[in-house]
Amino acid sequence: MWETSARLLRLLSLLQARADWTGAELAERLEVGLRTVRRDIDRLRDLGYPVDATPGVAGGYRLGVGAALPPLLLDDEEAVAVAISLHTAATGSVAGLEESALRALTKLQQVLPSRLRHRVSAFQAATVPLAGAAAPAVSADLLTGLAAACRDRRRLRLRYQGRGGLSEREVEPHRLVHTPRRWYLLAWDVAKEDWRTFRVDRIHGPLGMPGARFEPRTPPAPDVAAYVSRAITSAPYRYQARILFHAPLEAVAPQTSAGAGRLEAVDANTCLYVTGSNALDELAIYIAVKGFDFEVLDPPELVPVLREVSDRLRRAAR
Repeated sequence: MWETSARLLRLLSLLQARADWTGAELAERLEVGLRTVRRDIDRLRDLGYPVDATPGVAGGYRLGVGAALPPLLLDDEEAVAVAISLHTAATGSVAGLEESALRALTKLQQVLPSRLRHRVSAFQAATVPLAGAAAPAVSADLLTGLAAACRDRRRLRLRYQGRGGLSEREVEPHRLVHTPRRWYLLAWDVAKEDWRTFRVDRIHGPLGMPGARFEPRTPPAPDVAAYVSRAITSAPYRYQARILFHAPLEAVAPQTSAGAGRLEAVDANTCLYVTGSNALDELAIYIAVKGFDFEVLDPPELVPVLREVSDRLRRAAR
């Protein structure tokens, strides 16, 4: 039998771990009767935790949305995962999160038990960011505004810096998709009457007030991430390439990225790679350095370029 204070913490932890609980399930977990569960729910409400109840045989309890952020109860692995995520966010590609992430990490470290604090400190001491080309940063406000419009099905007017310059686009936002370096918005372009993929770092904020609600459209593909991958890896380029690698997908996958091309298994020993480039010689080198035998399916113009590159490398090797 749990003591009252320990039981309340356990009850709060259960309510945070899952969306819905029946009274019977909570009573079984806490090893108490239904009447005690109801009293403990009332105690949590008195402490300021909004707990919603649904009456009836199929009814139950769920932790509601409150005016203040309640303390979270995390197990050891969850606490370490949050700490590592906050550390990573402090050097991420979302502008404006660095300081907030550091403040949150400092607060978390102050309350971590020593056994977990040592694990987190070891991770921080052993990792350093690798300097390189800076990823285009996007603001947290812009991301959350786009996400809210996707959730609420509200039209937006975007000021977008495309290839033809700055333009205003009215869109029905559907999903946010991200690679390790960039964020993309998949949306229905009202004027063009078609689906479009927008780089979020090219959207000029702040966003205006959300517009009218819209009825959700059937997405352009069942797999939204794969659709965006096709849109950003081959469609924008002059040359779209289809390469058949004579190697299994699990061997080729570590040598590719979602932002550079789309990889699909053909059978146990071959896989198809779809990518794009504005220069055939760059494309030839990019494919060759993967380190696998391959066959060019498209474009046919790539084959003579591969011969030229091969001859040049052979002469250099002599």
